[in-house]
Amino acid sequence: MIHAEAHRSNRVGWLRAAVLGANDGIVSTASLIIGVAAANASAANVLLAGVAGLVAGAMSMAAGEYVSVCSQADTEHADLELEKKSLEQDPASEEAELANIYVNRGIEPTLAKQVAEQLMAHDALRAHARDDIGLTEITAANPVQAALSSAAAFTVGAALPLIITWAIPGTLLIPAVASTCLFFLALLGGGAAHAGGAKVTVGAIRVTFWGALAMALTAAVGHLFGVVA
Repeated sequence: MIHAEAHRSNRVGWLRAAVLGANDGIVSTASLIIGVAAANASAANVLLAGVAGLVAGAMSMAAGEYVSVCSQADTEHADLELEKKSLEQDPASEEAELANIYVNRGIEPTLAKQVAEQLMAHDALRAHARDDIGLTEITAANPVQAALSSAAAFTVGAALPLIITWAIPGTLLIPAVASTCLFFLALLGGGAAHAGGAKVTVGAIRVTFWGALAMALTAAVGHLFGVVA
């Protein structure tokens, strides 16, 4: 019976985009709300700024992820086309290159040559994509998935400080948004670390620290401009 481990690398594409989106949604929207509130804006203006930040941020995250991952996909496609041309022009050299890769990984030369021959006969381009370039189905770029994951996660993350802003206006707004969002950031960092197989505590502290720094800086800027105004 073949034992199959539950690897986490197949989560890399959507997990990275989702964590980045949710983190940005919480941090940017909470910081925006805190900054505007620190400038003594009205409750309606603070809420409006938060909603505008959610919409603009979600679209920005989706567009940014799509363009970025499309660029990655274009590079991967170009590498595959180059490899395909090399296989058509000089298959013997490509087979020797593949065998040499396996030798460098510790396989005996004769066996490495046999493996290279069989893989070239089965699917030469796929073998070179995996072992020469380092491309697999798991790591292949998926622009639409990245864009949708990032935008959806940003929206969910940004909704959290918006709900608090709507529910708790007045002098309690800033401490309520800051404390609640830092708590959510800790959960997000810890959860992402757990999903990726890393240390939960390190992930939580890392995300919370940068979130707290962003909120503190925007609060200082808002307070400064509020005083000047």
